[in-house]
Amino acid sequence: MKLLQFMKDGQARLGVKTAEGIMDVELTARRSGLELSFSMEEVIRDSAAAIPRLQELLAGDPQRVEEEEIRYAPCVTRPQKIICVGLNYRSHAAESGLAAPSVPVLFSKFNNSLAAHRETIALPDGPVQIDYEAELVLVIGKRTSGVTKEEALSCVFGYTVGNDLSARDLQFRTSQWLVGKSLDGFAPVGPCVVTTDEVDPGSLNIECRVNGELRQSANTRDMIFDCAELVSYISAYITLEPGDLIFTGTPEGVILGYPEEKRVWLRAGDELAVTIEGLGTLENRLG
Repeated sequence: MKLLQFMKDGQARLGVKTAEGIMDVELTARRSGLELSFSMEEVIRDSAAAIPRLQELLAGDPQRVEEEEIRYAPCVTRPQKIICVGLNYRSHAAESGLAAPSVPVLFSKFNNSLAAHRETIALPDGPVQIDYEAELVLVIGKRTSGVTKEEALSCVFGYTVGNDLSARDLQFRTSQWLVGKSLDGFAPVGPCVVTTDEVDPGSLNIECRVNGELRQSANTRDMIFDCAELVSYISAYITLEPGDLIFTGTPEGVILGYPEEKRVWLRAGDELAVTIEGLGTLENRLG
């Protein structure tokens, strides 16, 4: 199932994307005489009960909205944690001039960094070395602590597309990456969360385009630490909660990996498109 959020009357509302369009869950439930007001967080937290109810609504008389008419919200709006993985593709570690890590390299972003599909992201004054990073993002589905690799993917609710935007001049000002990674709007996600039954996270093509030009093209099978290993490793030290996001790292092709004389950093007006097989395309404009 493909779940998304869109803005209506100043609030994020839940939608289900199908081949026929987007079902407005609240409106469909109301027209069906049902008392349902699912939020994305509620669906993630209690998916065993919520998904069958959504399937019932789809099988009835779904009330649809046109995708061109909606304003997307971030597909997850209130994660307790946004955990990111650095240098998780050997090719990206190599282009960065760094050794492939022996354990996952973790850092974080905060909720202020979240942005939606099709949202214009305002560039801050000061930083000038703005870079893209196409990433597969995991959405945790239940409280997760100390799980094995074999158990790990059963704790994932779904997958989405992310762009780990980075201000390199701030990122490397100190040994801690936080400031350069957590600027407002620098963690766009979407357009949908696709539930795990529809996705094999170990073999997904991933691409990033800037103004239509292909910059990154890889497959998640090239990860150093796969999704199960990441969830298991993180949960050994940090309890994960429903709705938490894990950005799983980016492949080669970022601007930072270019020879210094060929680096042309992102600027206002650039159009970014990150596509992951089966998950869709996340589009953002820089403003």
